[in-house]
Amino acid sequence: MEEQYNAQRVIALTRRVILEPNDSKRLSILCGPFDQNVKHLEKRLNVNIRNRGNEFQISGPEPRVEAAAALLHQLYRETYEREAIEPDFVHLYLQEAGVEDLVQNTPEVAEQAADSGGGEVVIRTHKKSIKPRGGNQQSYTAAIRNHDINFGIGPAGTGKTYLAVACAVEALESQRVSRILLVRPAVEAGEKLGFLPGDLAQKIDPYLRPLYDALYEMMGIERVTKFIERNIIEVAPLAYMRGRTLNNAFIILDESQNTTVSQMKMFLTRIGFGSTAVITGDITQIDLPRGERSGLVNVLNVLRNIDGISFTHFGSKDVVRHPLVQRIVDAYAVAESHKDADSDRNAS
Repeated sequence: MEEQYNAQRVIALTRRVILEPNDSKRLSILCGPFDQNVKHLEKRLNVNIRNRGNEFQISGPEPRVEAAAALLHQLYRETYEREAIEPDFVHLYLQEAGVEDLVQNTPEVAEQAADSGGGEVVIRTHKKSIKPRGGNQQSYTAAIRNHDINFGIGPAGTGKTYLAVACAVEALESQRVSRILLVRPAVEAGEKLGFLPGDLAQKIDPYLRPLYDALYEMMGIERVTKFIERNIIEVAPLAYMRGRTLNNAFIILDESQNTTVSQMKMFLTRIGFGSTAVITGDITQIDLPRGERSGLVNVLNVLRNIDGISFTHFGSKDVVRHPLVQRIVDAYAVAESHKDADSDRNAS
């Protein structure tokens, strides 16, 4: 083993691990399709792993590097008798190794993330690069890259859906995920779905147009169409998610303020290994029937203290559309606050 310490930060460590015997088939089983098992270790342990053949180089905080090295050796031993190592098997090994305690109790996580960002967040896709505007958009993008479940909450025009799609395309093109799912609740927003032609998927299709437009901009119409035909990109109403487990996918739930409490719970429990979920919504535009509580409003209280879940709140100052949109959002917020005040006075 060869170790190299960073002279300025004692906690930083780079370690070389050589797995014997040098068996290409076993190494392929260890790494998994598109190196998904190695990427899973990287994400959970917050380390950097590079390999050439049977030689692996692990960089990061010392206790995490040591844990990653030990796990690589253990998993490689498993390849002697196994034809495949699935993400859930890696997850069990991580759990048994006490990785959650290791990650939560290492104070340099935020510092390390800041160092790796280089002060600028850029989303790179095949057709264009997207630079988030302002601190909130940059924090939102960084959170999506570092958390499995992310909430973007705020008014229209703040870029929460557009940036989520950009991160999804980046993850797909860099092979961090194998597919993209675009999901939306089938809730009538003033217009009756029943009068629209086609089945439920066709009825909801127009409501997903903003997601399509973003995909077309970043991937091109022909490529998006081909990916939809091959199910690499899937568009589905929320109701179609029940009973599924979504592994190695980037899932975007748009307009989530129109989910019920049970629908939100159902969706969040679909998330599988190697997946990232982004849930976007605006709690000021809920179209649920009167008396039905929004799943997005409920989840803000239920999950706010859960590690591994990020919440980014946008305001009118984050609106990136026409300047009048920001003023409109503010005007409606003032009107709503006056309405609530009048209701309180009448109730008393």
